[in-house]
Amino acid sequence: MPETTRYRELEVAGTPREMGQQVGETAREEVQSFCEVALVRLQETMQISGDQAKALAEQCLPLAKEYSPDSVEELQGIAEATGLPFWKIMLLQIRNQFTPDPDSGCTSISLPATSKCSAIVAQNWDNDPTLDPFTIMLTRRPVGKPALMTLTQAGLISYIGFNEAGIGACLNSLPAPSRSLGVPHYFTLRELYEATSLAAAVNAIWRAQRAIPANIMLTTPEGPADFEVTIDNVQVLRPEETSWITHTNHCLHPDLCEYNEQFPELIGSHPRKARIDKLLSANTAEIGVEEIKTALRDHRGHPRSICRHANDDPDHGFWQTVFSVIIEPGERRMHVSRGTPCSAPYEVYQL
Repeated sequence: MPETTRYRELEVAGTPREMGQQVGETAREEVQSFCEVALVRLQETMQISGDQAKALAEQCLPLAKEYSPDSVEELQGIAEATGLPFWKIMLLQIRNQFTPDPDSGCTSISLPATSKCSAIVAQNWDNDPTLDPFTIMLTRRPVGKPALMTLTQAGLISYIGFNEAGIGACLNSLPAPSRSLGVPHYFTLRELYEATSLAAAVNAIWRAQRAIPANIMLTTPEGPADFEVTIDNVQVLRPEETSWITHTNHCLHPDLCEYNEQFPELIGSHPRKARIDKLLSANTAEIGVEEIKTALRDHRGHPRSICRHANDDPDHGFWQTVFSVIIEPGERRMHVSRGTPCSAPYEVYQL
């Protein structure tokens, strides 16, 4: 168990390179350790050599730079401040492009504002708990762009969080075709946080030559939305029969459902989707932060439950809910449990 229930909080500001240098200086140890673990994991699980990892990182760099030169500048600042070669920082961004297998299974929710609370996007992040020591709460205040707060592993250009314009994002793996060469997923997320509307958020994803599929659950100024992103398409889901949207780890849009037959179901994705829908529908009163916490602590269907614990599954048994997050962009805050939400308190982080 971590020594504290809060993640370390960092704040940086300035030009892209200045922000990168500040991240590298203040989180040098976390970035260096994350780079080391990422390369070792690729070597152990995928038999990827250091030379192969370096080659793909360098091949993806021109695409990344064309898509977002500011993001490349920020990563260069991190490399300078940590003393690491740039390709190792780039490897953190593209490591999930070596394999079509998903790297996490999560349950996410987006709800509109109610009398109880402002609009919310939330999820349980089910992944490898060895990533916890490298996870930080990072606030960026870039020159001329919206401030943003992300719950992220140190060294990534972006991850789960929100911007001050009301865009909040949570992430789910989405089994679908992938390719090794492309704009890193984390780059498209960073561009999404520069958006101020749903249309701009869609465009941020569309304009990238993407390498991997992903699901992005959003709250936006126009209300809840969900992006099912493949390498060739971006399908936008909006609420229909309910005011809210939920997602786990299979495709929901009719144009993409064929992929559900081509890829193995990820740690009980369909039952988790049915369960979170049932829990939300069972609320007779308006849903707020406390009702979402209760849903995210649910253990029905263990070990493949919404609140996931390590078990003896030979493939994904080491995965667990590493953190649970409830984001309220309108209030500029996140509620985060460092560990499974059934055992760790939700701490509040304010932008």
